[in-house]
Amino acid sequence: MDKNGQYFDHVSGGNIPDPQKPVKGSGGGLFLAGLISGLAGALLILAVVYLGVNFQDMVENRGSKPASLQEGSAIDEKLLSKLQSLENLIHENFYLGEVTNEEIQTGIYRGMLASLGDIYSEYYSAEDLEIFMQQAEGIFYGIGAYVGLDAETGFPKISGVIEGAPAEAADLRANDLIYEVDGESTYGLSLTEAVSMIKGPEGTDVVLTIVREGATGFLEVTITRAKVEATTVNQEMLEDGMAYIQVTEFDDVTVDQFAEALAVSRGSGMKGLILDLRANPGGNLDSVVEMCRMILPKGMIVYTENKKGQRNEYTCDGERELEVPLVVLVDMNSASASEIMAGAIKDYGIGTLVGTTTFGKGIVQQVMPFRDGSAVKMTISAYFTPKGNNIHGLGIEPDVLCEFDGEAYYGSEDHPDNQLEKAKEVLKGLME
Repeated sequence: MDKNGQYFDHVSGGNIPDPQKPVKGSGGGLFLAGLISGLAGALLILAVVYLGVNFQDMVENRGSKPASLQEGSAIDEKLLSKLQSLENLIHENFYLGEVTNEEIQTGIYRGMLASLGDIYSEYYSAEDLEIFMQQAEGIFYGIGAYVGLDAETGFPKISGVIEGAPAEAADLRANDLIYEVDGESTYGLSLTEAVSMIKGPEGTDVVLTIVREGATGFLEVTITRAKVEATTVNQEMLEDGMAYIQVTEFDDVTVDQFAEALAVSRGSGMKGLILDLRANPGGNLDSVVEMCRMILPKGMIVYTENKKGQRNEYTCDGERELEVPLVVLVDMNSASASEIMAGAIKDYGIGTLVGTTTFGKGIVQQVMPFRDGSAVKMTISAYFTPKGNNIHGLGIEPDVLCEFDGEAYYGSEDHPDNQLEKAKEVLKGLME
């Protein structure tokens, strides 16, 4: 989190994303159209701004108290009276068990955010907010899978799995739709609600009912939850002096891991670099900005604008611009912070993008906490690439289109990655 506590994550949705190799499952499964959840759940939003002040205090310091009925407000005496009547009806008639006051209140808060019709705006209980904040530290409890929402089907969707995590051992794949969790339907749930069903104490089991394109019927998978510490950067040297660096998300720990990967690559005689952002759902704004400063020329990295036209800019001094040819691997699960980095690289022309069009998440959310530890998150602005492009709903098109061959990857123990091979081919041409 930066000094303003900004994050860049996403909630998935859209057409069939293309899979990828390193974050095993980033595609390949391919469904019929479209935070690690299970862990504590990367509540994958995008460009979330976490205010370091209490929102309730902010309101009261401006002279208006939330408990006061204000003229023109949706909260009036008629509403309060109807809410009381609804509560009485629930307590007197609801058959399927007792409902606590806290549960009713939480439902009211979530309903207000749901009225915005924006899947990125929602209410966080104190527990939800704690999980969200822990996500930035890269340590989670659950299955070790990145989960988003599929906008076309209304079901949560696997966008990638962490290497060595329970989800990988269970052969979960990107684009697998989570139809049920422990026999309960996930249709229409918010990402927070879906994640809370999947996560759980270390050593406990969760049963996921999966829909996968190409599979006959449902797949039922039992996974034992575990503590997962995500390694967000992987590095290796390939042939001909080509370095390969994969970034799986942008957490607090990612900046140092990325810097180390660059240093190791340079020390190993790097003549060209393949930067793999496939299946990267996003993360911390400060992280992606700091990492961009390690490779970009002097100038704008990204800027945001709110409904009042107020603009925040993030720039680079250009003192550490990458000195070798660069190829960036992207796919439809490359979102938010990944698109910030890929968009800047493309705008400056310092690298060639290979793969498929990115997710397309170009709006910003703000998290505002209350005294009781809960918070609300809502969309408050848009972000733009250095050339002023807002990629929301559009994504970033690759310079070299290369669809992932999921059938070949998952059909062989060697897991051939045709997109990586294309990246090598393109990089070799740039190095000549």
